[in-house]
Amino acid sequence: MLKNFKLSLPTAPSLSSLKDPRFLIRVFLGILLAANLVTAGFAFHLFDESPERIAVEVQHTRQQVLAAVMKLNRTRTLAGKVDKGRDEGTRFISAYMTSRRETYSTVLGELDAIATQTGMKSKDALLGLDAIQGTDSLDVMTITASFEGPYPSLVKFVNLLDKSKRFLIIESLAATPQQNGNILQVTLKLNTFVKDDPGA
Repeated sequence: MLKNFKLSLPTAPSLSSLKDPRFLIRVFLGILLAANLVTAGFAFHLFDESPERIAVEVQHTRQQVLAAVMKLNRTRTLAGKVDKGRDEGTRFISAYMTSRRETYSTVLGELDAIATQTGMKSKDALLGLDAIQGTDSLDVMTITASFEGPYPSLVKFVNLLDKSKRFLIIESLAATPQQNGNILQVTLKLNTFVKDDPGA
């Protein structure tokens, strides 16, 4: 067992030791060592993310940008189709549907003209107007009209009615033969659409 062991604690350097070149060199070397350790930490990415991690994040960001661009292109395509459909719908309504204040005279006048052209005799007609759910600008009009004439005239009548510029839908057609020869009693039920006329 050691009997003469003394524990000496480091003391603060004196003013004379601060001027000692060996002490100054040790301090300078200590500062260089600390600076080298910090530099090594940055070099081995101890304080920031590794290049592999940064590359993964860059790839992930690129995928997100690509997905966003594809979504934007799809949205633009859909918006273009919606605009095209709206324009086509507006043109269709303008071309094939009459305004409310002109529908009665226009449709009945066209039915009478087709009947006269094909040799059918117009009888009476009944009109009805019903609202369409989901729209305030369109109504459906139902026309129930009676005619008389031979079968060949009826075929021509239906053919011209089908080629009409008006959007006329034949809902039903009933033909009953009369006692006086080949004359048919025809009851025709038509549907057409009426657009709202703000100036009416």
